[in-house]
Parts: sequence; structure tokens; C-alpha cells
Amino acid sequence: MELIVKELERVALFQGLSPFQLSEIARRAERVIYNPGAVIIEENEEGDAAVLLVSGETVRVSGPELQSRAEPVATGSLLGEMAMLVETTHSSTVVSRSKVRALRLMRDELHAQMKDDPQLAERISHNLTGRLSSMAEELRRVDAILASRPGRNVLHGDQHSTPAAEMATQS
Repeated sequence: MELIVKELERVALFQGLSPFQLSEIARRAERVIYNPGAVIIEENEEGDAAVLLVSGETVRVSGPELQSRAEPVATGSLLGEMAMLVETTHSSTVVSRSKVRALRLMRDELHAQMKDDPQLAERISHNLTGRLSSMAEELRRVDAILASRPGRNVLHGDQHSTPAAEMATQS
């Protein structure tokens, strides 16, 4: 159990949880073993759990921004994270290359734990909010970089315009 708690401590979403809260998540998690070639999560399938990869080799074989036929997925990764919180559809397919040990963190179990421990729900919500804020800040930085480049598209209200279009409307 201690090893599982250490794996959970590394998950960004679980940062700041107490040892007891992490132990309870570990106790409620389903321990699974995937044999080589097994599909761990599948693109366009509904998810009911996140999968924490504990050991073994896995690859992502479909999904957004796939750079090669099979991209390695690191041990310690949490697949389908949102599926343990809300109804969602997986955006990628991940398969095992070797024997993979993993934890399935089921939505119904996490919801039950959050109902019993509102502080758990608050901490997870806080961590999600922080991550979304960081992502929004990163998008603002990218937007500022793109806006400073010549020939860019700029969104004004509901209408897209380019410098050439702006010049045409001014004459």
C-alpha cells in the first residue's frame, strides 16, 4: 500500500492531499495488470476511471497531435484523468507493450470518497483550478506572441480581420 501511496503523491491532481486521503484513494483503487498488446484506454470510448501507470511499457497509438505511430507513455502517467471526475470520452488510445501494472481510479469510488470527505473535493477542485489558470496564462502568452507577428489574424468581437482587411475597410 505504501508504494501505491507514493505513486499517487506524484500525481499533480493529488498534490497537497493528506497521507490518509491518499491511502483511502489507494484502498479504493482497482489493481490491474495489462498483458502486452492490451488496450488500456481507447479513443472515442467513454471512460469511467483514470488509469495510473505503475510499471511497464505503454504507447499512445492514436489521438491528438500524435507525432509517430507509437509514442511512449511514461510510468507514473495518469491516463484519462477527467474520467475519474466526470463523464467523458477518451481522446487517445494507449496500449501496453509489456506487462503493465496499473491502478484504476474509478469515478464512483472517488465520488463516494469526496462525499465522505469534502476536504478531498476542495483540494482536487483547487488543484484543477490552479492547472486551468496556468493553462490560461500560457494561452495568453502564446496569443501575445502571435499577435505581435505581422500578417496575423486578430479576433475583434465576432469578426476576424487581418491587417489587409483592416486597410480595405478604412478606405
